[in-house]
Formats: sequence, C-alpha cells, structure tokens
Amino acid sequence: MINGINNNTALNYGESSIKNSGGKSSPAECETCKNRKYQDGSDEMVSFKSASHISPEASASKVRAHEQEHVSNAYQKASEKNGKVISATVSLRTGVCPECGRSYVEGGTTSTQIKYYNEENPYQQDKKTTDAISLAGMNVNAVC
Repeated sequence: MINGINNNTALNYGESSIKNSGGKSSPAECETCKNRKYQDGSDEMVSFKSASHISPEASASKVRAHEQEHVSNAYQKASEKNGKVISATVSLRTGVCPECGRSYVEGGTTSTQIKYYNEENPYQQDKKTTDAISLAGMNVNAVC
C-alpha cells in the first residue's frame, strides 16, 4: 500500500490521496479527472483537434492558450483580407468534478468581429446599394 491506497489502484500522479469534503474519491483516485478529454469543435486549424487529456491544474492555462490561437487566427484572417479586428472576446467555463470535488476549466469560447474594407462579397455590396437607395434624401435641408 502507498499512502493508504491499494497498489492496484491507478493514481493521478502528484495528487493528494486525501478525500476532499463532498467528494466521492480523493483527487489521486479520481477516474473522472483521469479520463477527462478536451477537443476543439471549430473548423479552424488549432490545437486539440483530436481529443486530448489535460490535468485539472493545467486546464486554465492550456484552454486559455488554445483560445488565444483562435484570436491570433482572427487577426491573421483580417490582415490577409484587408480587414480589422473590431473585438475579440474569450470566455472560459469552469466546472467542479462530481467525483472528487476539484475545480477545473471545462472549456472556452472565443468571439471575434472583423470589419472588412472594400467588401468583395456580392451580397454585402447589394445590401450597401439597397441601404444607399433607401437612405437617399432622408435628411434634406430644403430652403424655400
């Protein structure tokens, strides 16, 4: 036995074998944390395209770095297509493991807005033309 745990039990390396209050197991024995995987669902070329494990302690920094890849991609896309990033927002979601009670970052979301100059999209050009027609003459100062 090591630290009161049977040798046959797979331990999460470096974790406490003391059971947290409210947890069903200690962080060292937690199968949920041991088997938790992260995967990106976007169509961008970024990390975590295939499911990968991240420890709860490293989840904040790894997820934050991953979301920063999305922000960097937005700036790259904007510069390639004569655009400007208007805003980039990253939000991280936290969770609590139901088995051991440990907090971790469970995922993140990045939202970006890019303004493009010299719009090449024909639908956007049509919308601008329609808007110009409907707005023409709305603010006329006529002197009689």
